[in-house]
Amino acid sequence: MLRLSEVLYGVQPRWSRQLPHLSPQWQGVWFSEAATDSREVEPGGLFLALAGERTDGHHFLADVIARGARGALVTRAAVEARREALSGSSRPWALVDPASGEGLADAPPDACLLIAVDDPLMAVQRLAVYHRRQLTPTVVGITGSVGKTSTKEVTAAVLGRRYRTLKSKRSYNSEATLPTTLLQLMPDHEVAVLEMGMWAPGEIRFLAGIARPHVGIVTNVGPSHLERLGSVEAIANAKVELPESLPANGWCILNADDPHVAAMAAHTRAQVFTYGLAPGANLRADAVVSFGLDGIAFEAHHAGASVPLRLPLVGRHSVYTALAAISTGLVLGMSWHEIIAGLSDPEVQARVSIVAAQGGATIIDDTYNAAPASTLAALDLLADLPGRRLAVLGDMLELGAAEEPGHREVGRRAAALVETLITVGLRARWIAEAALAAGMPPRQVIVCETNEAAVAALGPRLGRGDHVLIKGSRGMEMERIVTALRRRLEEE
Repeated sequence: MLRLSEVLYGVQPRWSRQLPHLSPQWQGVWFSEAATDSREVEPGGLFLALAGERTDGHHFLADVIARGARGALVTRAAVEARREALSGSSRPWALVDPASGEGLADAPPDACLLIAVDDPLMAVQRLAVYHRRQLTPTVVGITGSVGKTSTKEVTAAVLGRRYRTLKSKRSYNSEATLPTTLLQLMPDHEVAVLEMGMWAPGEIRFLAGIARPHVGIVTNVGPSHLERLGSVEAIANAKVELPESLPANGWCILNADDPHVAAMAAHTRAQVFTYGLAPGANLRADAVVSFGLDGIAFEAHHAGASVPLRLPLVGRHSVYTALAAISTGLVLGMSWHEIIAGLSDPEVQARVSIVAAQGGATIIDDTYNAAPASTLAALDLLADLPGRRLAVLGDMLELGAAEEPGHREVGRRAAALVETLITVGLRARWIAEAALAAGMPPRQVIVCETNEAAVAALGPRLGRGDHVLIKGSRGMEMERIVTALRRRLEEE
């Protein structure tokens, strides 16, 4: 919830801010949740008309006005260019200058307030910085090549057992979406758990400057985004911006088993806490057991205590997700009782969905994104399951020089673990080629160019007791395969 007065003041450049005079009818106006997607705007909400690579939010102003938005951050030029089209809106609207308040005097009480700024993206970032500085939550920032969203979900579940906790929605981790999460902060929030993504050097430092994290978690460094940054070392240099941004009284939580991450301990003023399977970690796990879709078990060791755990997280790789969350709870003073209660929440399995499919088969839906490390981990999970195992694997994008080797490594692992392999996309052909080279029979390898072809190939092969992994990069939209298979189940 944001007051109109706070929005008008906060969106202005810091060096020239002035609070406009507001008449009594506007002093009590609040905005509910901010949104960058017009389809997510709720009555009373604040729409951010951002210009992206594919579209410009200003195109949807008429829609958000009709949906009941209380306001929007816009550019004056874009509104003037659309004035005629907006004149037919189902609700009144007013173009408002944030510094002078011009436009409010003549606006009807139920008007959608189009707040004219120099640039909506820069304005929402300024507003987020201003709003964050009014409040005093402990902010936990999470970055890494893979596992950010899962770590965010589990960490928030743990911290929520003691603290009033805000977490970023989905993967709101960019220069546009992280600020919208911060705008949801309320005075009673004690903790905020935020993802911090990286598209270029300097971005994590920029996000940290907005969020001001007290705790930073780095999950791992891998070839994701290699296409943009050129080397794993360059990716590590970008990720280290989070540890570098932490205060001296903060905590830097690092994966001790990843050499690039462990080395970040030398680049932070904060207190360092490490986790992993390595003997020297502050929090160490051993005796890891996977029960397939029924979760994992391991023993955690810290400060002389050993704690046996059985958790609903799936896949052996999830031990790292759990350890990162446990580490955060420990450095923030939580008891093992509270931490275990948070980890045991059945809702913490954020990224992998288990879906019934036609013929009595079960789908492991891991279509959110893919990199070699996460795909290998997903195949390991599949190997722990009974029955016949099938995998539908799509292109893994933005791997740069690691593109072909990464796909081929996945293909070799798939050959050893699955009975049927279906690939989707041009790059995924390397997965198929490597599987064949590793000795997988040609009749068990199917190469497809489209998701539709994969559905057609997979459908007749599904039987009772089968487990099917579906995974690929976000740009491959492989969730469409899951949707199609679920639809077929409904038609049976």
